[in-house]
Formats: sequence, C-alpha cells, structure tokens
Amino acid sequence: MKKARIVILGAGYAGMNTAVTLSKKLGANDASITLVNKHDYHYQTTWLHEPAAGTMDPEAARVTISTVLNTNRVHFLQDEVVEIKREEKKVLLKDGEVSYDYLVVSLGAVSETFGVPGVHEHAFTKWTLNGARQVKGHIEKQFASYHNGEDQHEGRLTFVVAGAGFTGMEFIGELSERVPELCKKYDVPREAVRLYVVEAAPMALPGFDPELVEYGMNVLESRGVEFKINTPIKEVTETGVKIGEGEEIKAETIVWATGVRGNPVIEKSGFEANRGRVKVEPDLRAPGHDDVFIIGDCALIINEEANRPYPPTAQIAMQMAKTCAHNVMTLVGGGSNLATFKPDIKGTVASLGGKEAIGVVGSKKLYGGTASFMKKMIDNRALLMLGGPLLALKKGKFPL
Repeated sequence: MKKARIVILGAGYAGMNTAVTLSKKLGANDASITLVNKHDYHYQTTWLHEPAAGTMDPEAARVTISTVLNTNRVHFLQDEVVEIKREEKKVLLKDGEVSYDYLVVSLGAVSETFGVPGVHEHAFTKWTLNGARQVKGHIEKQFASYHNGEDQHEGRLTFVVAGAGFTGMEFIGELSERVPELCKKYDVPREAVRLYVVEAAPMALPGFDPELVEYGMNVLESRGVEFKINTPIKEVTETGVKIGEGEEIKAETIVWATGVRGNPVIEKSGFEANRGRVKVEPDLRAPGHDDVFIIGDCALIINEEANRPYPPTAQIAMQMAKTCAHNVMTLVGGGSNLATFKPDIKGTVASLGGKEAIGVVGSKKLYGGTASFMKKMIDNRALLMLGGPLLALKKGKFPL
C-alpha cells in the first residue's frame, strides 16, 4: 500500500506545530512527511520587536528546526516556495518541486502597504529575523553617525513607526526603553531623539480595551513617544513621511507595522483570496479542495460574534495546527469525519518595553509588571508546545 505524502509549507507557528504533531502521531508506515521552509530555523515572530529594537539578541528568537523536529520522521527541505500547482498536486520550488497527497499551506504573511507610495523603497517592512537585524543595525548607525558629527540634520534621530497595532506598539515600547541607553553610549542628548507613532484609525490598538489603551499610551508618552492618531500616512519618502493635509515628519527611520496580508504565493497559485488570505472551510481546507489545508496567516476565519475576521495571531495559528494535524491524520487513516476549528482566545497581552505591558486574560485586565510577567509566560508556553520542557528551558524568558 502506497504511503500518503504529506507536504507542509512554512515553518512558522502553524507549520512547525503541525509537523511536530504529525511526526509524533503518525507511524512511519502511515505517511511520509515533508516540511519545506526557506531557512533552516523557525523564529518566534511575536518576539521580533525586541531584537529589532536591540533589547534582545536575535539568536534568542531563533530555533533550529532540527533541534525540535524528528528528522527521521520528517524530511526537511530547505527551499523557497514559488507556486502551488493544485491540479497536478505539486509544489514548485526555487530549486525543484515536490508532489503531495495532502498539502498544508502555512506560508505566513508579508506587510500590507494599503497602496501607500514609497513604503517598500524607504521603510523597513520585513518582520523576519533578518529584517529585525537590519532595523537594529540601522538604528545604531543613526546614533553613531550623529555622534561622529557626520550629519546632524533634522530627522537623523527621528524614528517613525507606522501603525499603532500590537506590532507597532510593542516595537516602540522596546525602542523607547532602549533610547536612554543608546544616548548614553553615543553621547547623544535625549532631546535630539524623536519617537512617533502614526495611526490611521481613530485609536491606538484598534478593538482593544480603551482603558488599557489609555494606560499604554500614557506609559509610552512618559518616555517621549508622540502619537498621531486618526492620521493616515499619504506617502513615505527618502526624507520622512507625508501625513494629513500637507504635513511632513522628517525622519531617517520608518518602521512599517500597519498590518499584514497573506503570502503572495496564495494569489499566484490561483486561490480565491482577500488580501492574500483564503476564507477556509470549517475544517480548515481551502474551498473546493479536499487535499489542501490553509492555516496560520494565510487563512481567513470570521468571528461570527463580531462579524469580522479573527486577527492572524500566534495563538490562533497554534490552535489551527492542532485541528489541522487531527484532520490530516483522519484523512490518511481513511476517515471522513473532520473536526471543526473554533478559536479559543485565552487572552491577549501586549508588551510596552521593560517591565510594562497591558493585556486581558479571560475577563481580567492586566497592567504593568503583572501583564509583563504574563506576556513572558505566554511566550514560554509557545516554546513548551513546540519543543517541550528542554526548549522552554533553553530559550524561555524567566523574569526574576
């Protein structure tokens, strides 16, 4: 009897957890499992604001795939996905191709520019490990250049974060916490540094509890962060951002954090999508495809109560992985009774740098150090789910 060929595209939260689960629960004679990823590592996407701001070593956010995945059970293929040929049941890669019986698409997301000119040319848009390294290096270069007197023009030490969602708020929180250290290191007066957050929506952290949002903004403003809310960015230029009615903020550093869209491979492969995300069936399969599951950032699931899509979070991605793995195993075993995916939102916490954070766990609002502690425990739990106690001990965050 021919073994089922399971191919998983992407080693983010959704793809890695699916691969780990399948490798543990499917026997070697049941199926062959192949994981395709551009890099030989998984990275903690929800941590990237820390290495980007320079408050964490980028290596701390990286997990080598072979250290958590049983490579005797899962064939790891380091390659880049180009296109999915659905009718031929194969995936075209940069350096080859791979055929499948069951496909799990978990390719992650890319930045959404909303058509704003100049974003890709003049802003940092890549929320990847390498992207975080680039931002960190650029920030330090600005301080060094100012210190050396090379060019102390307006904007040299002005940092603009586009978007006051979780990514933008967490990044500016880390950066605002680090600025005094950078000023001391490079003998730069604190008043020479300007920090802005520009948000098109009527409030920061849209949809989040207003009381917590106010607390978070007050914390950041006390560190010198200036907010421009209900202010869309019209254009990103070489010298800054154009906002509102003809106003411009001169800045050498623009970090784009306005939201994401699904991987371009989704639309290139012919899936019907909204901003690169496929509205999947309740069992997480792509509409009209019995053999293709789409999970993580590329999947669109509607919250019926709010009548809007669930946000693409790590929490939901890991829950999708569990349901997806169960359903793939059911199909491999010849079954047809697939599980329905329903997100179970246990809470949401946003860090603000240092020992400050805000969040909701259950019905309880958390502030300050309590929220910061909970954020670290959530991060540790993700490691525990992925690689067990050893990975959590090695990479975890243990606040004293």
